[in-house]
Amino acid sequence: MSTDEAEALRALSDAHAESVRRYVIHLTGNPSGADDIVQETLLRAWRTPKIMSQPTESTRSWLFTVARNLVIDEYRSARRRHELTTDELPERAQRDRTDALFETLLIEEALATLGYEHRSVIVHSYYGGRSIAETAAVLEIPEGTVKSRLHYGLRALRLALQEKGVTR
Repeated sequence: MSTDEAEALRALSDAHAESVRRYVIHLTGNPSGADDIVQETLLRAWRTPKIMSQPTESTRSWLFTVARNLVIDEYRSARRRHELTTDELPERAQRDRTDALFETLLIEEALATLGYEHRSVIVHSYYGGRSIAETAAVLEIPEGTVKSRLHYGLRALRLALQEKGVTR
């Protein structure tokens, strides 16, 4: 869109958008839907170059006619006929959590096979969401020890899971 077109569209909007919006609200009683119809009306005016060059009275009546036709089209649309309004929101569908439950049990069993040092570092870091420094402070061990135990603990955890039939 060139700057001249943008200026013309802005001038058109400044001159007519509010009165078209009031007209559409009068027809529909829906302020939020009126904004959509006004926007579509102005878009159609922009796509029709001869409208942009007509006198103000002709442009205004053309905009009102287009807005009225858009309201009628919206009212007649299949979307409107098939929509039902309710006072209560429907319940949200919930995902089946069976797989997640089995994965949790499997990981718990695999973690139980690890020694206390490795298990505590993994639990604090991954499940507790702590950084290396935070884990070291909580367990009162050096950060290097936390890194080492994480490395060997995850390796042992991977082996334990593979023994249980989890492959990756």
